[in-house]
Amino acid sequence: MVSTLSDRLVEVKARIEGAALRAGRDPAAVRLMAVTKTHPREVVQEALEAGVSLVGENRVQEAEAKYAGLQDRCELHLIGHLQTNKARVAASLFRCVQSIDSSHTAQALSARCSELGRTLDVLLELNTSGESSKSGFASPDELRVALEVIEKLPGLRVRGLMTVGPLTDEQDRVRASFAGLRSVFEDLRGGRPRFDVLSMGMSSDFELAVEEGSTLVRLGTALFGPRAPR
Repeated sequence: MVSTLSDRLVEVKARIEGAALRAGRDPAAVRLMAVTKTHPREVVQEALEAGVSLVGENRVQEAEAKYAGLQDRCELHLIGHLQTNKARVAASLFRCVQSIDSSHTAQALSARCSELGRTLDVLLELNTSGESSKSGFASPDELRVALEVIEKLPGLRVRGLMTVGPLTDEQDRVRASFAGLRSVFEDLRGGRPRFDVLSMGMSSDFELAVEEGSTLVRLGTALFGPRAPR
């Protein structure tokens, strides 16, 4: 039997709840993001009709075309790398950019937000896997230095941290990646009342992420099946 999106939503929510309870956490503290990259607008509309309200896209241009006229129906985040030449569109399109990986990118985005008279939520991305293919600040120290600059920018509101776990079947490595980000998060959040988002965990590892403290998991394949090749 082919499951529907509604069926898969029920299943992943149950898995999130189970992982949270195993860790002694409140399942309601974990938000579910539907990642719609490479999927057509029809899939987005199906997700919204199924009750999804938080969605993520990797590319600014794809999101701009796909979500035209739909921004009021959902909370749209950018989860892929932001090029500075796309900062103007990003500033007007997204509620949050989860992938800030340099002060330079943050400054460009802040300037565009200020031009529009808005403040945008952002997360700082840390490369916890050490994989060169991944974006993000290379080390916690580098991230801390950048945070001191970024949190003073007028157009941005730093809400927390994000990472992409290592591409491996070794659960100990994946768990260590998430535990490492949680440690940095807990170290930084003191005195920052709005620093409350820990975005980690995707379709292959979200239960480990929830067990390690994630407050937002980013699910594509688990909800929509394999992505179509580009």
